[in-house]
Amino acid sequence: MADDIFPETASRRRFIGVAASAAVAGSLSRLAFAEPNRSIIDASPSGGADKSAIRPLRVHAPESKVMDLKRRIKATRWPERETAKDASQGVQLATMQKLARCWVTDYNWRDVEARLNSLPQFVTEIDGVDIHFIHVRSKNANALPVIITHGWPGSIIEQLKIIGPLTNPTAYGGTASDAFDVVIPSLPGYGFSGKPTEEGWDPVRIARAWVVLMQRLGYTRYVAQGGDWGNAVTEQMALLTPPELLGIHTNMPATVPDDIARALKFGEPAPASLSADEKHAFDQLDYFYKHGLGYALEMANRPQTLYGIEDSPLGLAAWMIDHDAASQALIARVFDGQSEGITRNDVLDNVTLYWFTGTAISSARLYEENKLNFFAPKHVAIPVAVSVFPDEIYAAPQSWTAKAYPQLIHYNRLPKGGHFAAWEQPQVFSEELRVSFRSLR
Repeated sequence: MADDIFPETASRRRFIGVAASAAVAGSLSRLAFAEPNRSIIDASPSGGADKSAIRPLRVHAPESKVMDLKRRIKATRWPERETAKDASQGVQLATMQKLARCWVTDYNWRDVEARLNSLPQFVTEIDGVDIHFIHVRSKNANALPVIITHGWPGSIIEQLKIIGPLTNPTAYGGTASDAFDVVIPSLPGYGFSGKPTEEGWDPVRIARAWVVLMQRLGYTRYVAQGGDWGNAVTEQMALLTPPELLGIHTNMPATVPDDIARALKFGEPAPASLSADEKHAFDQLDYFYKHGLGYALEMANRPQTLYGIEDSPLGLAAWMIDHDAASQALIARVFDGQSEGITRNDVLDNVTLYWFTGTAISSARLYEENKLNFFAPKHVAIPVAVSVFPDEIYAAPQSWTAKAYPQLIHYNRLPKGGHFAAWEQPQVFSEELRVSFRSLR
């Protein structure tokens, strides 16, 4: 970053350069490695040997870690500007420099800490891993419990805006009969959940853990929701057929027919018989597989190689922003000062959570663990509701969706929104959940 963005850095760099040259030999001989940065949570003791106990959790990052984050941002070694005139080569330099300036000068992590600590948060061990979750009960005694699962590069930050509309619908244009009890867990290896120390934590195993979690909370009937990895986990919950699970909702359904998948895999043209909606979905998937899948391939094959995003805040932020073209463009507009469904602070809250919990690589491992075909139908037999947002990786056509989910109880195409729908369009998203599950109450 140029010195005029952080004017105080020029003299500091000169001083650091002199000091470093004098001390380099000694420092190399005393090289030490920092442990992953997870010391920002406080979970009450479980009270003995009962590892299944549900313990309250609070979040607090030591000021030293906050200052270290800012120091690292200021010390970023920037590449040259992209040679393309658009974002086709990745997240543009101008976007990242605006993000860095905001992160250091305007952003306050304590605000999100206060928001998180105002909510009931807990941790409980399931299958050898501590699972963190937010659990907000509605004041409505007949509220329907829902477990909502995030994806990558998401976190519980994505769902904070929908807690109020779901638990207290009358304050947000709904009726009391639409109320939910809301459970929002952090995936293993993400956020404030523990990091698995063995292989095997794939969506199927996570789904089993979520069933245990809802049983442990005492729920005898509930529904589930998810997008991205959250959809993979939620569909696997449905395939486990726990009797308590009434139905599921997804904003990123797995509906791609076998013939479409084969055509995409081998670079064949779209079948001539496709409807307009089906052809649009085909084109979206074709673009994503050719131009947007690089991050997933790297994490699926070599997640441990991503040391750079565990060490550089700006490297981590750029990696997370470059998820899909529509989301990247939206975030770029946000840092250009445009008003969108998410704010600069929203983006930085999410990246900072990953940074302080040291979960860049542990979260990436889920891609390597997964053996499921992400968009292939899974033959879910229980009731399913689907909300289609136009800027998702692909907008699932109703024809594909009805075949993938024989008990489709709700399908709706929304006029606006993308991959992070709950984050970007919380009011619309909340209304979709209310409508989707009314018939199951």
